[in-house]
Amino acid sequence: MRKNHVVSLFFCLALMIISKGVATAQSSTVPVNVGVILDKDTWAGKMGLGCISMALNDFYASHGHYNTRLVLNVRDSNKSVVRAALMAQDLLQNVKVQAIIGPVTSMQANFVINLGEHSQVPIISFSATSPSLSSLRSEYFIRATHIDTCQVKAISSLVHAFGWRAVVPIYADTEFGEGVIPFLTDALQEVNARIPYRSVIHPSASDAEIAAELYKLMTMQTRVFVVHMPPDLGSQFFAKANEVGMMSKDYVWIITTGITNHFSLVEPLVNIPMPGVLGVKPHVPRRKRLDHFITRWKSKSRQENYADANLSIFGLWAYDATIALAIAVEKVEARHSSYNSTHKHLREVLASTRLHGLSGDFHIVNGQLRSSAFQIVNIIGNVEQVIGFWTEKNGISKALNFTSNNRYSTLKQNPGAIVWPGETTYAPKGWVIPTNKKKLRVGVPVTDGLSAFVNVTRDSSGSATVVAGFCIDVFDAVMAELPYNVPYEYVPFVNHNGEIAGDYNDLVYQVFLGNFDAVVGDVTILANRSLYVDFTLPYTESGVTMIVPVKDKKEKNAWVFLKPLTWDLWVTSACFFVFIGFFIWILEHKENEDFRGTRAQQIGTSFWFSFSTMVFAHSNPLSLHLSILDKHTVEEKVVSNLARFVVIIWCFVVLILTQSYTASLTSMLTIRQLEPTFTSVQDLMEKGETIGYPKDSFILQLLEQLNIDSSKLKEFNVTSDLEVAFSKGSSDGGMAAAFNEIPYLKPFLKKHCSKYALVGPTIKTNGFGFVFPKGSPLVPDVSTALLNLTEGDKMLQIQKTWFGEKINCPDDAGASLASSSLSLNSFWGLFLIVGVASSIALIIFTSTLAFEHRHRLMHFVKEIYGYILDR
Repeated sequence: MRKNHVVSLFFCLALMIISKGVATAQSSTVPVNVGVILDKDTWAGKMGLGCISMALNDFYASHGHYNTRLVLNVRDSNKSVVRAALMAQDLLQNVKVQAIIGPVTSMQANFVINLGEHSQVPIISFSATSPSLSSLRSEYFIRATHIDTCQVKAISSLVHAFGWRAVVPIYADTEFGEGVIPFLTDALQEVNARIPYRSVIHPSASDAEIAAELYKLMTMQTRVFVVHMPPDLGSQFFAKANEVGMMSKDYVWIITTGITNHFSLVEPLVNIPMPGVLGVKPHVPRRKRLDHFITRWKSKSRQENYADANLSIFGLWAYDATIALAIAVEKVEARHSSYNSTHKHLREVLASTRLHGLSGDFHIVNGQLRSSAFQIVNIIGNVEQVIGFWTEKNGISKALNFTSNNRYSTLKQNPGAIVWPGETTYAPKGWVIPTNKKKLRVGVPVTDGLSAFVNVTRDSSGSATVVAGFCIDVFDAVMAELPYNVPYEYVPFVNHNGEIAGDYNDLVYQVFLGNFDAVVGDVTILANRSLYVDFTLPYTESGVTMIVPVKDKKEKNAWVFLKPLTWDLWVTSACFFVFIGFFIWILEHKENEDFRGTRAQQIGTSFWFSFSTMVFAHSNPLSLHLSILDKHTVEEKVVSNLARFVVIIWCFVVLILTQSYTASLTSMLTIRQLEPTFTSVQDLMEKGETIGYPKDSFILQLLEQLNIDSSKLKEFNVTSDLEVAFSKGSSDGGMAAAFNEIPYLKPFLKKHCSKYALVGPTIKTNGFGFVFPKGSPLVPDVSTALLNLTEGDKMLQIQKTWFGEKINCPDDAGASLASSSLSLNSFWGLFLIVGVASSIALIIFTSTLAFEHRHRLMHFVKEIYGYILDR
């Protein structure tokens, strides 16, 4: 019993000591005045203040040993920029606060930041996201929220993933709305997406004004919209968009963090009617700590009778920013005994704060919260569903830590994962031909004379225009290949009098002016034209080359028999005939009486035998029967096996050489050989010949760059005029050569293969292409259809219809229908075989002879040796 009294007494004493210590600690804490400027009547203000209070209670409950305590001084800005500035001035001058949390909006923050900079007091905002605040360059502004610019690359990656080429931003006409647009424009340009129009909505716009703007958007081709506005205006905007029918198929809506940051973390429900919309929002890791906080928040909302229990990411940032401020204040107080002079140090500590907060990794870098990852969400009904993630390192991915080789294709590879407006599951192409728009006006060139490429005529009644040609058939086939219908009509490029309205440059420029929606014809893709229009892929051959008449170069002089062989082959053959004759004499002189006699007889017999093989190689080469005028027959035989071996190989070589000579000579004497009259532009310029070029063509500029005398240049209307011009020649008002594009010259050459030839080199161009306005969404689809067309049989059928069957004509200048002279390069291998065989036979013969006379050789060597010793 006594023992229990002692224990009780000890327990009471311990409680008294702890209570006294706590009371002493509380009495020794340093209060630090902190200002809070919020719009108390808005839900954002109520949520922010509630999270700030909970943060202080949670923090000091677990950090009771801290010497400092933040004391909140709350002021209501009442949705007014002026009142926010007045409240900030009151807090700075009268309360002497060491920091200010807030205000809520970027416009209010703009004024408050200037006051904080002047007083050197940190201004911490958990909801001012406008990039324009960074331009203030205030060292005392701490942005505890994501800046709007950090999401633009996620949006551009989303646009690029689906191949959309045009985007229309829709934003509020406020500092908040306008601040992100320049950065969004740059990000879209990096993925080759353009902005054809910007839609600005006034924050106090009426339903009628919003509807009028929406109807204007409906008349445009682009169907991809990026909406950047606060949630109250966004709710009004999407309600009206749904009413006018713009939340249906073919539309793409992407919302920014201006709306998604206000999505509830309590329930995945969306209060704004926008089914099928895509959005980007900061990724918040779901941890037990966050789930516990959400549970406490619900309880707090019920206790304080909040009309809405919504908790957004702004509340988490307010909570984490308050914790960061409390930690920073404690760090500064521990270093400096006099706290009233520590504003600068507080700013330095806040500018590099890092902690694991409710929102995730809360890391302030250079006074700004660092962004890490974004979620890509899809609104299905009124529920948001996460369909992917975006990070700076991996781009778009299915999971947060998923790594893919393609930074963009993840979403498009899983089309069923997204529900688009109109409850469709296939990705919209991002543009349409508006239903209230007329047919596409397709301009076509009008030329003098007939053309197989484009030909504009009147029908029999004279009331309607008929447009036909190769280019027209190709365009019709391509448009039929598109997976959607595009109505169009051909409009000849003529003035009100029916006359040609201009050249091809003028025609292309009409697309830039908006008079034509496209141009179809024999329009060459040029760099200067591509500055203001877009071309599809080419559908014809490319290049500019020269065409000249050809002449027959068949030789008919007395020395034509020397032409079949080149001079080096003639010399080599003659040397080998002499060599073979001499070699046969060496091998046969000892045993064959036909190779004996006087010196002159031996030389004559050897050469006679060697050269006679050229004539009698087809008969028995080992026995040559030579008929003499007196009817006697001289028979010369080779008896040595080594000589027979050499003669057989030599006759084989002579047989090939004589047959080749005969064939080449026959070709030269019987087959017609054609060669161009001129082989280069320099030849024409040196002789002062006239050169032709197409009328109203860019080829004139190319010729002027070659420094050709303008007086020697003559234009022609159509390629068919060349035949008459060439027949006249330069001296009679015609021309000696002409430049034109290969697609024009090929059909002409098919009709006149034997009269004209193409002379290089070819000046590179890009061929014919269809013309569309700059950034037209039709260009990639038409180019794809062109590729499919050219790879199939349809293009061959169109070419056959307009240009007939393919005829093989020589393409290169000077291409001859007969063979050229034979050179040593074709026969050096045969001569090498003869030389090697002869050398081997000579070595064998010499070795055999030396062996038979070895005794005489030994005696001779001894005599020589003795003679040397005697000397």
